[in-house]
Amino acid sequence: MKNFAQKVLAALPSKGLDYADVRVTGQTSENISTKNGSVEAVTKSSDSGFGLRVLVNGAWGFASSSRLEAAEIRKVVKDAIEIAKASGLTSVEKVEMSSLKPQKGSYKTPVRIDPFQVPLERKIDLLLKADAIMRRNRKVKMAKGGLWFLKGEKVFASTQGTMVSEHRTESGGEISAFAIEGSQVQTRSYPNMSGDTRQAGYEFIEQMDLAGNAERTACEAAMLLTAPPCPAKISTIIIATNQLALQVHESIGHPIELDRVYGTEASYAGTSFLTTDKLNKLKYGSDIVNVTADATTPGGLGTFGWDDEGVPAQKVSIIRRGKFVGYLTSRETAPRLGLASGGAMRADGWNRIPLIRMTNINLEPGRWNYEDLVADTKDAVLFDTTKTWSIDDKRLNFQFATEIAWEIKHGKLTGRVFKNATYTGITPAFWNNCDAVCDKRSWHLWGVPNCGKGQPGQSAHVGHGVAPARFQKVQIGVS
Repeated sequence: MKNFAQKVLAALPSKGLDYADVRVTGQTSENISTKNGSVEAVTKSSDSGFGLRVLVNGAWGFASSSRLEAAEIRKVVKDAIEIAKASGLTSVEKVEMSSLKPQKGSYKTPVRIDPFQVPLERKIDLLLKADAIMRRNRKVKMAKGGLWFLKGEKVFASTQGTMVSEHRTESGGEISAFAIEGSQVQTRSYPNMSGDTRQAGYEFIEQMDLAGNAERTACEAAMLLTAPPCPAKISTIIIATNQLALQVHESIGHPIELDRVYGTEASYAGTSFLTTDKLNKLKYGSDIVNVTADATTPGGLGTFGWDDEGVPAQKVSIIRRGKFVGYLTSRETAPRLGLASGGAMRADGWNRIPLIRMTNINLEPGRWNYEDLVADTKDAVLFDTTKTWSIDDKRLNFQFATEIAWEIKHGKLTGRVFKNATYTGITPAFWNNCDAVCDKRSWHLWGVPNCGKGQPGQSAHVGHGVAPARFQKVQIGVS
């Protein structure tokens, strides 16, 4: 791949280019799904190609190909330059990029057990074991499970002297039980809706213990059939890590994307309430809310060595003691604020241009032990496991639903559960009502491999580290 990247750069004209970079990628994936005691699907796929980005007279051009051949290099170079020249005819402002020293090196996911060396039969047996346990519960009429794995290689090279490589491995899984009675269907998922994914080997699947959590998952699905609906009221709430990860993703991760702030996502994914006049001024949350964009978090789906502009992975402060202090930036957007890139540009494949994407947007741990937090909470509802979500295009007004909610009375979980649980709020008011965040002992790093953005669409792999947190004066139970 390095040799091919060098050949692409060597094929560029010696004059007329401001800048160019090339990504050469190869990827293999495996997906396994089961349903009601049978294998539903096993798919394996491989993909490879290269993408070239050029800057001509301050305008971008991009072209790509799945054919790693010398003749194709000439065609892609020609197409990219012609597209850049055409783009320049309609450009309002010329692109300026922040400075960057040439980068060299490689990054590799630490892996103990290569998931692609684990026999397929062993993976299927795990899912079918969990499936059988869930269906022992007579109320469970459907049980599903899934495992997914990815292995990828990438080389990035630029005309500014950067040459870096990445070798990435991801593993993920989930199980779900569907309890049905009459026209009512209730679902419980483990470890979350859409499971969990980590940049790791098969050891992460073993740590999840899908079969060991199957009975509880099924029992809770059955409990929900006779559970009362979540009461409608203003309440104190505690949010479990699986749902809080989505809360961070939607109400913090997306609005801090600087390209969205500047309007380049308006036609598809919306804009942002975080206009640049709010930087270093807005009280985003209470004093205990600290959020970072950390591309160095071990195991995170948003962890890497360099982004797709060759910018080194780094930890960027986003919210510090409640104050909004940083964006996700690129080499193109950061200079508009007088900054250097924070390293947030990524593409989901060789045939896509890089966009500003989340890395690992983490709510930093607080000081509370989880058991002490529950004991300190007199009357509240604990929201657990993502179900549905809705948020406006500026990322202000939101409503989330979870699969299950648990009643807390006088500092104890009573065992009573609520179904169809919802809560709603306005982003800054909601985060300013956060009065407790749990400590590192209950902090969990969740993987989200399907964050959508861009036209044509791209699915980014991002991460969120969170611990349970408590919020006051929240509207719940609105259907």
